[in-house]
Amino acid sequence: MRPKQLRQFQRFFQSIVRKLRWLVPGIGIKRWVVVILAGTTMLGVGFAFILLDLYRTAPQTWWLPVIKIVSLQFILDRTIRALIFGSIGVAITVIGIIGLNRALLRPFMRPGKNIIDTVAEFRRRDKGPRIVVIGGGTGLSSILRGLKEYSRNITAVVTVADDGGSSGEIRKNIGILPPGDIRNCLAALSNDEELITQLFQYRFAASAGLNGHSLGNLLISALTEITGSFEEAIAETAKVLAVQGQVLPSTLKNVTLVADVQLPDKNVEVVIKGESKIGKIGGKVRRVWLEPGNPASFPPTVQAILNADLIIIGPGSLYTSIIANLLVPDLVDAIKASKAYKFYICNVASERGETDGYSCEDHVKMIEKHAGSHLVDLVICNHRYEGVLPADVSWVKVNEEENQHPIYQADLLDVDNPWRHDSNKVAKTVMDLYFERTGPLSSRDDISSL
Repeated sequence: MRPKQLRQFQRFFQSIVRKLRWLVPGIGIKRWVVVILAGTTMLGVGFAFILLDLYRTAPQTWWLPVIKIVSLQFILDRTIRALIFGSIGVAITVIGIIGLNRALLRPFMRPGKNIIDTVAEFRRRDKGPRIVVIGGGTGLSSILRGLKEYSRNITAVVTVADDGGSSGEIRKNIGILPPGDIRNCLAALSNDEELITQLFQYRFAASAGLNGHSLGNLLISALTEITGSFEEAIAETAKVLAVQGQVLPSTLKNVTLVADVQLPDKNVEVVIKGESKIGKIGGKVRRVWLEPGNPASFPPTVQAILNADLIIIGPGSLYTSIIANLLVPDLVDAIKASKAYKFYICNVASERGETDGYSCEDHVKMIEKHAGSHLVDLVICNHRYEGVLPADVSWVKVNEEENQHPIYQADLLDVDNPWRHDSNKVAKTVMDLYFERTGPLSSRDDISSL
């Protein structure tokens, strides 16, 4: 065979293989192909009965010779005729299915990416575990970016105690719950490559007269006034961004985070009101609480926790993001009642004014102090300490002598920003641990590699 002919044969063979990939396990195509073939077969049988009846009742009509030719009656062997018509029918049906798929899926096609891979990824993520992530700030949005590669069934639970920056201004002037953390989570769960997501995260310069507001915050605020409901505004925004999952507030009550803080170099405790002010005082946080106390939880949030397969607490600011959520009593009760696996992801580095000098165990102790013991099954902590940290920031390490909880250590470090987690590393570690506990790893198989 000549080289040119060989290349043509290879291209033909590869095209056949690509078409057959629609039939690999996990895409959900084979069952419907069988249904269509069965329906077509029944239609053909019915049509054959009609022709047979006409043939017997009207044997002298002019069109019978035409039917004899079309039906290949000059071929005596009925088996051969059945194989010929059956093969043609199957081929036409398959071509029709492929053409229909291409027409329906054309809006989802992306340059450089095979549509089969897109469908396979969607199916894999759609079958992913139900994951609830509780936290806030940069830490929460970071882990969401990694987790959405494993599942579409993600619920992010965020605090509504934020009173700083654009969110604080909106909360103060418009009177709605702060949208900042919710905006970040919606953006993290959407397709980051889309221009609309970048537009959603765009922050106006102070000189523009919008005081540094982000477009997403303004959009959520506007939708809240239009729909008359903060939760409805979140849901509508999620539709615009094609979010893979949902973002829910821990409560719909207008709460304020309050802290007892011991001032540095003084044996004096002061009460600090406002999430944005707690870390700025520079003292040691003794305890935090919400005002008004014991706020009612958001019912869909509790439902998501109870139905979860995996609950992840953190990463995020210990007091202002994590514990602020756990101060909603119904939320804690739901976590304890849930049959899901529960992991706590400890921060990589300390945070000025909140967790100066804290070890991994100190983080867990403070969570248990505010939310009670036996909240999580496993604590996940970073064990790679490389890179230069900002001033007054230290690594959060495991203290083996004080360790009273199951701890799993792994490389979670973002090498470019060593005080933060790498979203892909964290997601892979968490999902490996989850699948290790729940059975086979088949749900993570990359169908596109077949």
